[in-house]
Amino acid sequence: MRDPKTRLGSGYARLWSASVISNLGDGVAMVAAPWLASAITRDPVLLSLVVVAQRIPWLVFSLPAGVITDRVDRRRVMVWMDIARFAVVAGMAWAISIAGDALSDPALVGDESFAAPSNQGWWLALVYGASLAIGFAEVLRDNAAQTILPALVDPPALEKANGRMWGAEMVANSFAGPPLGGWLLAVALAAPFWFDASTFLFAAVLIATIPGAFGPSAEATTSERPSFWDELKEGVRWLWGHRLLRTIAIVLGIMNASLMLAMATLVLFVQEVLLLDATRFGALLTAGAAGGVAGSFLAARTSKWLGPGTSLAIVLVGSTLTLGVIGFTSSWGVVWAMQLISAFLGVLWNVITVSLRQEIIPDQLLGRVNSVYRFFAWGMMPIGSLVGGLVVWAVEPWAGRDWALRAPFLATAAVFALLTVFVAPRLTTERIESARSGAGSTDQRQ
Repeated sequence: MRDPKTRLGSGYARLWSASVISNLGDGVAMVAAPWLASAITRDPVLLSLVVVAQRIPWLVFSLPAGVITDRVDRRRVMVWMDIARFAVVAGMAWAISIAGDALSDPALVGDESFAAPSNQGWWLALVYGASLAIGFAEVLRDNAAQTILPALVDPPALEKANGRMWGAEMVANSFAGPPLGGWLLAVALAAPFWFDASTFLFAAVLIATIPGAFGPSAEATTSERPSFWDELKEGVRWLWGHRLLRTIAIVLGIMNASLMLAMATLVLFVQEVLLLDATRFGALLTAGAAGGVAGSFLAARTSKWLGPGTSLAIVLVGSTLTLGVIGFTSSWGVVWAMQLISAFLGVLWNVITVSLRQEIIPDQLLGRVNSVYRFFAWGMMPIGSLVGGLVVWAVEPWAGRDWALRAPFLATAAVFALLTVFVAPRLTTERIESARSGAGSTDQRQ
């Protein structure tokens, strides 16, 4: 077994590099995609449906994706999904390029000169369709990526590997990507989409060069396999029978749904409440990088120092406070600081919980159980996104547009406060360490 203090290996380095490159593209899209949507419509519900389209695959495809991941070569799945995302995003970039002046930059929402494109329905269909296709590819690709990591890194080094991965992803996704996206938007509306497409292509090439075989074991391929649905049900039974992981999965689903409730109309909040243009919107999103980098270096130490249970409780309390502050402020500097803290807390939660899953789930079940976990954790996102748009729509008539755009953040803070009270006592360090020590037991109920 490799010493976790030594190099993590060339396979991990290529996986890490591919992740950094594709996350740089994602960071560019983080600014460009909502800005494009806001150039098509100002309706909060229609705008939230863009996020719904991208996240609904996590609800309907997560479980089948897990079975697929355990049946095929995980590296090959990642390569083909990156190629698919390249094709979809490049197609969007081409459509935007030929649109000419049909889409205008929505400088500030207060500007009464904003006008929706004459073929608004066509553009909405294009954005919804592309978001849906990217979402399906993302489900399968991300499940394979998280499942392949334990084959590249020994268990004692998983927290280190995950921390470095998330730190680099945060820098690319939240520090380098958004400002670059804002700058590319100033060049041309299509420019960030061309860039994003190219990152998927580069990532596919890097993943394809990782040495080794990452398909099912020889024993699994030579013996008679259960049916697709029997394997899917096996993954569901394993997670549902593990009390701790089941609790964490459900809690994360509530957390993610609530966060998407706040984020679904973020671009409108940025434009109308904070009065930012695309360049400063990109700068605002760099807060995630600072907090993410800090989290990547300190998460494992924080977990060891305070204990994983206490660390998860801090995440819930801290998220309650940061979301509440965002809901009441009009200062983009304050929002930047709150986003920094939120990003740190997010990485802390992920490093602890993902490493825990990778340690205690048997390898032959890892793809399926991860997919069931993500069904709860990510499948609730489209529901939260839709609710976010509906909250703005419902609050605006009686509280005004300003408070309507603040309402999703305040509602999300309330949800996190309830989770702190009712869930934190269940996620104790003792229970987490007991699950780790019993990972080899045939009885997985904790």
